Amino acid sequence: MDPHPLHIDPDVARAHTLPAEFYRDSAWFERARERVFARSWQFLGDADRLKTSGQVVPLTLLEGYLDEPVLLTRDESDRLHCLANVCTHRGNLLCEGEGHVPGLRCRYHGRRFGLDGRFASMPGFEGVEGFPCKDDDLPRVPFARWDKLLFAAVDPLMPFEEWSAEMRARIGWMPLGDLVFEPTLSRDYLVKANWALYCDNYLEGFHVPYVHPALTKALDLNAYAVELHRWSVLQIGMAARPEEAFDLPLGSPDHGKPIAAYYYWLFPNLMLNFYPWGLSVNVVTPLAPDRTRVRFLSYVRDRSKLASGAGADLDKVEREDEDIVERVQKGVSSRSYQRGRFSPRWEAGVHKFHRLLAEVMG
Repeated sequence: MDPHPLHIDPDVARAHTLPAEFYRDSAWFERARERVFARSWQFLGDADRLKTSGQVVPLTLLEGYLDEPVLLTRDESDRLHCLANVCTHRGNLLCEGEGHVPGLRCRYHGRRFGLDGRFASMPGFEGVEGFPCKDDDLPRVPFARWDKLLFAAVDPLMPFEEWSAEMRARIGWMPLGDLVFEPTLSRDYLVKANWALYCDNYLEGFHVPYVHPALTKALDLNAYAVELHRWSVLQIGMAARPEEAFDLPLGSPDHGKPIAAYYYWLFPNLMLNFYPWGLSVNVVTPLAPDRTRVRFLSYVRDRSKLASGAGADLDKVEREDEDIVERVQKGVSSRSYQRGRFSPRWEAGVHKFHRLLAEVMG
């Protein structure tokens, strides 16, 4: 690889986009696994899955790419923990299903742990020197909670507080505890395109009038705004009809504005979309250089607003995005395309993303 193949000029007016090979080359795809995704915060779900002491929930971080097994537990003191779901004896997967348990027991050789991950006992280890020690406890996975929303990372580049600071301050007025997961409005999409192309598309409103006719009618695109932060990009969609906007409280810095949606992207692959009806979480998982799974998770707090505004019919918007991104994947895979340029007005968010990728991937 060239010593600086991902260099992106800091001036968006001079910059070129990522080279086309990034979207099609398996070497870049593999490099991102450890440099980007193993070092980033990932969405786990919500605390409602562990309401009572003794509950355990095994999860896999970015299944199909990172494939990192973790375990959420709520111990007898009602504390939440995120642990490595791998026995410290011989590496067996420790917990294979959700349930209520008094403790953790490996079914391979019987090693036991408390729900806080501390080693409890192990048969057949009499006479082993220096046993047990701290290394026999289950490793704790870096873990964070924002109200009821849960996040974890393998080896994070930055503290959760730094990664999410601006968003938490901006949306702190919203009663996230009132959000209820709605499985009927949640689903996975398989997109035949590179994960970064999907993020590129999300990070600009430039395509909205050309690709999303219904969404265009719900938004005032002349007032569309983009804010760049250290590890995130916020796009603010203004409502074309004031009745479809948030009723923002006095404590909001946006009080009085007809905001239809806050579209938050957090590096590298998480979108938190706040609408008057609630929250749509989009988790982007790379599967191959030209395959991506996008998980839509809907959390509702006001069902009466589901059918109107920018947050209505998200499935249709997703299918429109999927179609255009798959066409772009075919285009960047051609021999004729190398790199493009940015619109300073509309593509500052994409430029920010490309700059972060260049920084983190080295």
